[in-house]
Amino acid sequence: MEKNVALSVFDSLSSGVRLDVFRLLVRTGADGMVAGDIASALEIPSTNLSFHLKALTQVGMLSVTQEGRFLRYRANIPQMLDLIAYLTEECCGGHPEQCADLGALTCCTDNAMATLSSTRTPSS
Repeated sequence: MEKNVALSVFDSLSSGVRLDVFRLLVRTGADGMVAGDIASALEIPSTNLSFHLKALTQVGMLSVTQEGRFLRYRANIPQMLDLIAYLTEECCGGHPEQCADLGALTCCTDNAMATLSSTRTPSS
């Protein structure tokens, strides 16, 4: 991930509403949610929500698919993992294998840590 992409993602997540939306969609996994259900779950007016969904979609943190007359939104988990990898790629002087014990200090599941480790590349 490039610095300017990371900055755009952080900018989009700096809104409390957008952060809540993204975290909700992370919880739903591949199922995602339709916009109306997101609005209901977060008690946000639909007109306000559409602005936030558009901002998250534009920076690639959400994907959207048309289902009839509904739009289903899903968190872009690979993009999230790329962001985490970008933030941690210099960990332990650029030798992340030395940071294996740091996994115990996080609330991330072993599966999430394994996924993160497998997505790390020096050129990310």
